[in-house]
Amino acid sequence: MKILGIGNAIVDVICKVDDNFISQNGLTKSTMKLIFDENEFKKLLTNLKIEKTVSGGSVANSIVGLSQLGNKVGFIGKVNEDDLGGKYEDGLKKENVEYFYSKKKEELPTGTCLILITPDSERTMCTFLGIAGKINENDVDVNAVKNSKITFLEGYLWDEGDPKKAFNKAIENANKAAMSLSDLFCVERHKPHFLDLVKNKLDIIFANEQEALSLIDTKNFDEVISFAKQLEKIIVITRGEKGSIAIKKNEVVECNSKKDLKIVDLTGAGDLFASGFLHGHVNNLSLKESLEKGTEMSSKIIQKIGARLN
Repeated sequence: MKILGIGNAIVDVICKVDDNFISQNGLTKSTMKLIFDENEFKKLLTNLKIEKTVSGGSVANSIVGLSQLGNKVGFIGKVNEDDLGGKYEDGLKKENVEYFYSKKKEELPTGTCLILITPDSERTMCTFLGIAGKINENDVDVNAVKNSKITFLEGYLWDEGDPKKAFNKAIENANKAAMSLSDLFCVERHKPHFLDLVKNKLDIIFANEQEALSLIDTKNFDEVISFAKQLEKIIVITRGEKGSIAIKKNEVVECNSKKDLKIVDLTGAGDLFASGFLHGHVNNLSLKESLEKGTEMSSKIIQKIGARLN
């Protein structure tokens, strides 16, 4: 198998809202808010019209993108043996993703992410993790990890306790370990741990510009490049309209963003960028070609609703 993803198994519930809905519910546009109370989550959903539901989660989106590019892939993520859990597994299987997790009856429901799309195409997420965030080392299939060229993890999943043990088990057994820093709030919340992972444990790191600046406490992007050069890893950073950059030792490669796109929804832009880049990397394309493939994939996804290309 080329790539195994380990991440939050979350059903995406996509809804269109106006800016008032965001402010009235105390949300910050274009960020992800974790909701810990199931009733609060249900209350948010009551007045909304659901556009569609999809088997989501950041790394799962990347893995589906990789499958659509013709790579043999798998995924580990925790769901409950409930209706949404069944839909989640079916959704992945339809995309030719091998699912390395056996559903069982859990106290917590399958995780759900409410994706609120405002008229400016920005997406604001409210996530009720449910059982997804309770992944532990027993959920990590060591053979699946060892039989994959790359194991891809997400920062959203990292937390002290069981998830940390699951991460460590995956990284210790991986041929190559890649991770997305996921979200600015994740970086701020787990900065010392993420820095340790980036410096000492990972081979490929994905971040956006904000996350990269925050990780090393700077406002100067040149300092990010200097930091990345010292690591001897592959650091891939997306910069919105400024395009993207990949750094591997002293090799620094840039790729411009595509112009004149009809953007309808930014959901999954980073996830599909990662799938394009990893596709290039695992199929021996150059750093530049891998960046171009990431850009192509993210450009396609932002011109449609949701994080799936078909």
